Amino acid sequence: MSENSIDVNALGEKIVRVLKTIFDPEIPVDIYELGLIYDVFVNEDYEVKILMTLTTPNCPVAETLPLEVEEKVKSLDEVKDAEVEITFDPPWSQDLMSDEAKLELGML
Repeated sequence: MSENSIDVNALGEKIVRVLKTIFDPEIPVDIYELGLIYDVFVNEDYEVKILMTLTTPNCPVAETLPLEVEEKVKSLDEVKDAEVEITFDPPWSQDLMSDEAKLELGML
């Protein structure tokens, strides 16, 4: 590992912390705990790709939420670029929510 290389795991954790500051406007839980983030990829050039879904295909924030995710992840100093890809495969379901999110919503 060269001196100036960034620990990708540490960067991953930073990205998750940022994702936890973004909330679905209809549900008072962050998008990470909701299970909307399917995967986060970081390559050696510190370009980030986030695979995420929305609670429904016609979610009111379908246009703005991915942009907010991109902007907030790009704001991290270590990140050179960020791209969000939306997928509905598999479709989101409440099973994807963390126990913390279910507790918050009174589902546990």
